[in-house]
Amino acid sequence: MLDELFEVIEERKRYPSENSYTARLIYHDRGINGILEKMGEEFTELLLAVKDGRKNEIIHETADLMYHILVMLSALEIRLEEIYDELRRRRR
Repeated sequence: MLDELFEVIEERKRYPSENSYTARLIYHDRGINGILEKMGEEFTELLLAVKDGRKNEIIHETADLMYHILVMLSALEIRLEEIYDELRRRRR
Protein backbone atom coordinates (compact mmCIF):
# COMPACT_ATOMS: atom_id res chain seq x y z
CA MET A 1 0.00 0.00 0.00
CA LEU A 2 2.78 2.48 0.83
CA ASP A 3 4.43 1.78 -2.53
CA GLU A 4 1.14 2.41 -4.34
CA LEU A 5 0.50 5.63 -2.46
CA PHE A 6 4.05 6.83 -3.06
CA GLU A 7 3.68 6.17 -6.78
CA VAL A 8 0.47 8.24 -6.85
CA ILE A 9 2.31 11.05 -5.06
CA GLU A 10 5.16 10.84 -7.58
CA GLU A 11 2.66 10.94 -10.44
CA ARG A 12 0.98 14.04 -8.99
CA LYS A 13 4.42 15.62 -8.71
CA ARG A 14 5.25 14.80 -12.35
CA TYR A 15 1.84 15.87 -13.68
CA PRO A 16 0.54 18.54 -11.30
CA SER A 17 -2.98 19.90 -11.56
CA GLU A 18 -4.62 22.65 -9.56
CA ASN A 19 -7.13 20.12 -8.22
CA SER A 20 -4.38 17.98 -6.67
CA TYR A 21 -3.82 18.53 -2.95
CA THR A 22 -0.53 16.64 -3.28
CA ALA A 23 0.74 18.92 -6.06
CA ARG A 24 -0.30 22.00 -4.08
CA LEU A 25 1.73 20.76 -1.11
CA ILE A 26 4.81 20.01 -3.20
CA TYR A 27 4.72 23.18 -5.30
CA HIS A 28 3.44 25.62 -2.67
CA ASP A 29 5.29 28.92 -2.30
CA ARG A 30 6.35 27.88 1.21
CA GLY A 31 8.10 24.83 -0.20
CA ILE A 32 9.19 22.17 2.25
CA ASN A 33 8.13 24.38 5.18
CA GLY A 34 4.48 24.00 4.19
CA ILE A 35 4.82 20.22 4.15
CA LEU A 36 6.59 20.27 7.51
CA GLU A 37 3.83 22.39 9.02
CA LYS A 38 1.23 19.85 7.86
CA MET A 39 3.33 17.03 9.31
CA GLY A 40 3.53 18.89 12.62
CA GLU A 41 -0.22 19.42 12.62
CA GLU A 42 -0.94 15.77 11.86
CA PHE A 43 1.58 14.55 14.45
CA THR A 44 0.00 16.76 17.12
CA GLU A 45 -3.46 15.43 16.24
CA LEU A 46 -2.09 11.88 16.46
CA LEU A 47 -0.52 12.54 19.87
CA LEU A 48 -3.80 13.90 21.21
CA ALA A 49 -5.76 10.94 19.86
CA VAL A 50 -3.29 8.52 21.48
CA LYS A 51 -3.38 10.44 24.77
CA ASP A 52 -7.17 10.22 24.81
CA GLY A 53 -7.25 6.57 23.66
CA ARG A 54 -9.44 7.25 20.61
CA LYS A 55 -8.63 4.28 18.38
CA ASN A 56 -10.47 5.41 15.24
CA GLU A 57 -8.82 8.82 15.40
CA ILE A 58 -5.42 7.19 15.99
CA ILE A 59 -5.90 5.19 12.80
CA HIS A 60 -7.07 8.26 10.85
CA GLU A 61 -4.30 10.54 12.08
CA THR A 62 -1.61 7.89 11.55
CA ALA A 63 -2.73 7.57 7.94
CA ASP A 64 -2.65 11.36 7.55
CA LEU A 65 0.86 11.57 9.02
CA MET A 66 2.14 8.71 6.86
CA TYR A 67 0.76 10.40 3.74
CA HIS A 68 2.47 13.69 4.60
CA ILE A 69 5.75 11.89 5.33
CA LEU A 70 5.56 10.32 1.87
CA VAL A 71 4.89 13.75 0.32
CA MET A 72 7.95 15.11 2.14
CA LEU A 73 10.13 12.26 0.88
CA SER A 74 8.91 12.84 -2.68
CA ALA A 75 9.55 16.58 -2.46
CA LEU A 76 13.10 15.85 -1.24
CA GLU A 77 13.70 13.30 -4.04
CA ILE A 78 14.10 10.46 -1.55
CA ARG A 79 12.84 7.15 -2.85
CA LEU A 80 10.81 4.88 -0.61
CA GLU A 81 13.28 2.10 -1.41
CA GLU A 82 16.00 4.13 0.35
CA ILE A 83 13.91 4.04 3.53
CA TYR A 84 13.33 0.30 3.12
CA ASP A 85 17.08 -0.21 2.67
CA GLU A 86 17.77 1.63 5.92
CA LEU A 87 15.18 -0.43 7.77
CA ARG A 88 16.70 -3.64 6.38
CA ARG A 89 20.15 -2.48 7.45
CA ARG A 90 18.89 -1.87 10.99
CA ARG A 91 17.28 -5.28 11.16
CA ARG A 92 20.61 -7.08 10.75
